[in-house]
Amino acid sequence: MTSLFALATALMWGLADFGGGLLTRRLPALTVVVASQVLAVLVLGSVVLATGAWREAGPQLWFAVAAGLVGPVAMFSFYKALALGPMGVVSPLGSLGVVVPVAVGLAMGEQPGLGQVTGIAVAVAGIALAGGPELRGAPVQRQAVVLTLTAAFGFGAVMALISEASDSVAGLFLALFVQRVTNVAAGGSVLWIQSRRGTPALPEGTGLRTLWRLLPALALVGLADVAANGTYSVAAQNGPITVAAVLSSLYPVITALAAFAVLRERLRAVQAAGAGLALAGTILLAAG
Repeated sequence: MTSLFALATALMWGLADFGGGLLTRRLPALTVVVASQVLAVLVLGSVVLATGAWREAGPQLWFAVAAGLVGPVAMFSFYKALALGPMGVVSPLGSLGVVVPVAVGLAMGEQPGLGQVTGIAVAVAGIALAGGPELRGAPVQRQAVVLTLTAAFGFGAVMALISEASDSVAGLFLALFVQRVTNVAAGGSVLWIQSRRGTPALPEGTGLRTLWRLLPALALVGLADVAANGTYSVAAQNGPITVAAVLSSLYPVITALAAFAVLRERLRAVQAAGAGLALAGTILLAAG
């Protein structure tokens, strides 16, 4: 059961990343983040009400609030990077966020295993190879690499914060709900400030009718992210967390395959090698 749910997590996270990247080529990244998360709030709110998860409320939810403040920055950076592409490089680099929970463990006195040390070295080599070509004028923009690494750090911080926000499945649903409410509040505030300064939430020539047509895709991105969090929780509750983390971390492969199938993306050999090493390093870190 653990393997099945973890692989389902990888599938949904990968498709959510691909969909978010495509939408950001039509809409501003922050608009995609806020719109998709509003729909996620509605679904999670229903789950919280149906399960009585609000009874799990306590001071630990401040960790969820913190995660909600970091999350929009990470998602905005990641979707923007996916829009710049290529997704086959961006997505594997984004999975390096697992370094943050590892660093937190080290700060708390944990000793890294050989697999973790190897994973860090492999991941750094992957970053150098995936980002190196663009420094010499190749198609991968430097901004895409910087945004992706910013997103990776943010995702890792969210992982570490959410792990402190609950100690039960019901508590996890409540923590995710609080996190996403904070996401919407923070992202919506930035959109409002931008609009006051003359920067519209929709690009010029894009009306509400276009946004309405894209609503199903926005819903799929938000709901896939929510569902992935749910399946990952089930996977971790019913088996070794290491197995769940390793299999769930394969989501960049799904994004890369979707980009290859739909967008016909082609990676240079060195970029493919770097993306592969970054993914291998992530797996080693999760398994370490």
